[in-house]
Amino acid sequence: MTTRTTSHTTGTTTTATPQRGIGSGFGPRSTAQEVLRGIDLTGKLALVTGGYSGLGLETTRALAAAGARVVVPARRRAAAEEALAGVTGAVEVDTLDLSDLDSVRAFADRFLASGRGIDIMVGNAGVMACPEARVGPGWEAQFATNHLGHFALVNRLWPALAAGGARVVAVSSRGHQLSGIRWDDVHFARGYDKWLAYGQAKTANVLFAVHLDALGRDAGVRAFALHPGEILTPLTRHVSREEMLDAGWVDEEGNVSGSFKTPEQGAATQVWAATSPRLAAIGGVYCEDCDIAEPVDTAGKVARDELTTGVSAHATDPEQAARLWRLSAELTGVDAFAEGA
Repeated sequence: MTTRTTSHTTGTTTTATPQRGIGSGFGPRSTAQEVLRGIDLTGKLALVTGGYSGLGLETTRALAAAGARVVVPARRRAAAEEALAGVTGAVEVDTLDLSDLDSVRAFADRFLASGRGIDIMVGNAGVMACPEARVGPGWEAQFATNHLGHFALVNRLWPALAAGGARVVAVSSRGHQLSGIRWDDVHFARGYDKWLAYGQAKTANVLFAVHLDALGRDAGVRAFALHPGEILTPLTRHVSREEMLDAGWVDEEGNVSGSFKTPEQGAATQVWAATSPRLAAIGGVYCEDCDIAEPVDTAGKVARDELTTGVSAHATDPEQAARLWRLSAELTGVDAFAEGA
């Protein structure tokens, strides 16, 4: 197999993190609690978008139990406060709608005013395969919420991230294999396909991590993207029972496929990426099953029933990552790394 590397260039220094496994000692059935065993996060601050539902809730639980103070910005604040009421540890909730850039700015301003640094940021919130919807100035909702909202949030929070030498974790999906960035029609003006839109958004998550790592490395900020695994969570609310049956996610009796993970197992890879000492000197890579994933050749069109382990080249290409960063900065009007910013 050809080993693909993600190359980063800043100034006159070039480094490369191999996109290949490091033998973490964990696997697909490891849980968030297991990967945190022996890790003390006392005094650390973590920010987890969507940290009150599904994998986000399990991530919040695990980080808080390890001693971190966890900030959970939530679109449905009351629901978040109710869901997090029983979590052991220091957790605080604030308001944030990733599909609304004014909401992103307001949250970031409030957080920066607190004067705190961020040690861990997990971009967990998102939508999947939703009906066609437009937000902001007509942006396709999955690209806008899953990618552009997190892009704007990270750039606005950059002073706090740099102060903490943070790890930024972008929760992507194996679904990135469905589509690269549709440079000629990013917002699906010419015919909407909910799964291609999801695939594009998940590719954007990976490319975002690639370029953020290149830009942030000298400030001690490292970035990772990942596939958490197949898990039935509220993220699937837009997927019909028929689609789940056709995909083999459930059987006629509603039993979940044995290949699916529990939420505790699904949260493990993002917690591992956010905290593992093994990742201290690397970044800009895509992970799965609590390890760095291997490259996979998906040069042709991939159907949903053909998704496989590994990361596609279109999601780790540094040139496409830089191009997406420029496009995202143009669309959102935010770029912490622009000259004069």
